[in-house]
Amino acid sequence: MRSRAFCGLVSICAATVLASNALAQSYPSKTVRLIDGFSPGGSTDIVGRLIAQKLAESLGQPVVVENRPGASGIVATEMVAKAPPDGHVALIVPLTFTVNPSLYKLPYDPARDLVPVTLVASAPLMLVVHPSVPVKSVAEFIAYAKANPGKLHFGSGGVGSTPHLAGEMLKTMAGIQATHVPYKGGGPALADLAGGQIEFMVENIPSTAPYVTSGRLRALAVTDLRRSPVLPDVPTLDESGLKGYQIIGWNGLFLPGGTPPAIVGKLQAEVAKALAQADVKERLAKMGFEGVGDTPQHFAAFVQAEIAKWAKVVKDANIKVE
Repeated sequence: MRSRAFCGLVSICAATVLASNALAQSYPSKTVRLIDGFSPGGSTDIVGRLIAQKLAESLGQPVVVENRPGASGIVATEMVAKAPPDGHVALIVPLTFTVNPSLYKLPYDPARDLVPVTLVASAPLMLVVHPSVPVKSVAEFIAYAKANPGKLHFGSGGVGSTPHLAGEMLKTMAGIQATHVPYKGGGPALADLAGGQIEFMVENIPSTAPYVTSGRLRALAVTDLRRSPVLPDVPTLDESGLKGYQIIGWNGLFLPGGTPPAIVGKLQAEVAKALAQADVKERLAKMGFEGVGDTPQHFAAFVQAEIAKWAKVVKDANIKVE
C-alpha cells in the first residue's frame, strides 16, 4: 500500500516537473509588455529599453516598454500586480519601489502581489555642489554647512524620491542643517542647481556626470563604498569621513504574484545572459551603471533589506507626503 502511494507521489512530482519545463519552453507565446512607472528618457526607461531589445532577440517575441507614469510608480506597479500571472506583463522599477511602502497606503502588497525576478543594474549617486559653494571636499562641505546653518538648500525630483532620502541621510550622518526643495522631476532640480538657485544635490551619476564634466557642477563624492569607474578621481562619502554611507540606485524586474517559478527562472536567465553581452556592458558603463542579473532569491532578500533601510530613513527624517 505504501509502495503504491509512494509510486503515485513520484508520478505526480514527475508530471509537475514535466509541466513546468513545458511551460518554460513555450514562454513567451506573445508580446511581453515591460511596464515602467516613470516618464520616457529617465534611467529606468533607458535601462528597460536596452534590456527589452535584447530579450526580444533571445525570446523570439516582441518585448515593448510601456511608460505609465504616476504616483511615484504606484500606478504602474498596481497595473502589473493585477495582471495575469503568465509572464507576459512585467514591471521594471527603480529604488523608489522600496520607499513607497513607508510613504503611501499602497493598493497592493509588494510581498504577495509581485514576484522578484532579478536586479538588472545598479549605479551609485553623487554629491554635487554649485561652483559658487566654496568647498572642494566633503570635509569642507560639512564645515561650511555647520558654519552657515540653514543657508544650504538641496533639490530632488520630489518628496520621497531617492535624492531626497539621500540628502536626508547626508544631513543626519553629517550633523548638518539644509532645506529640501522638491521639484517635479530630477531634470528641473539639476537645472536649477546648475543655475545657482539651490546649492547641492545627491543625484544619480548618469544624470550628474555631464554637468560635472562640463564644469557646471562640482563633484564631491559618490555614495557607493567603492569609487565609480566613470569618475575614478571622485572619492566616496565613506572614505571622506561618513563611514557606512552607502546608497545604490538600481533598477529591478518583477512579475505578477503567482507567476510559475519556471517562467520567473527563464526570464531571469535571459536577462542575465543579456547583461553578460559586451555591448550591453559598454552601454551601461557609459551611463554609470553596472549590470547585475542576480537570482530571484537574492533579489528578494535585497528588496526586503532596502524596504527596511528606507523605512528607518523616512521615520528618522519624519518625511511625509501631502
